[in-house]
Amino acid sequence: MTAELPPVDLTAASPFVAATAFDVTEATGTRVTGTVETGAQQHTPWGVVHGGLYCAVIESAASIGASTAVADRGQFAVGVNNNTDFVRPMTAGRLDVVAEPIQQGRTLQLWQVALTRAEDGKLVARGQVRLQNVPLPSS
Repeated sequence: MTAELPPVDLTAASPFVAATAFDVTEATGTRVTGTVETGAQQHTPWGVVHGGLYCAVIESAASIGASTAVADRGQFAVGVNNNTDFVRPMTAGRLDVVAEPIQQGRTLQLWQVALTRAEDGKLVARGQVRLQNVPLPSS
């Protein structure tokens, strides 16, 4: 079945994902890494990076990894729950992103994602995403 489907670039960004500035550097079924440049374009009215950015990057990293893990089965993974903890505020700078699976099953996966400041390695946000493995849509 997978031979009939066109290849999917799991790191290709829609305009929404591109707006997060998440740059994927590694994408496998067991690890996704990358960086995010933060700044004023992602601020709340109070001058700190919006927590929604962290949620979106965490969801993207987990989805890329989980989908890579099941691509050979003609599937991709869709998020069914995203729990994100905001640990410390940030105004600008680079974030390092690391996503790894906690559990990978036949129908569900659970991934953890950490966003740390590149300058000192301190945790800025962490998330856990539950994903369901579903068939790729037919063309």
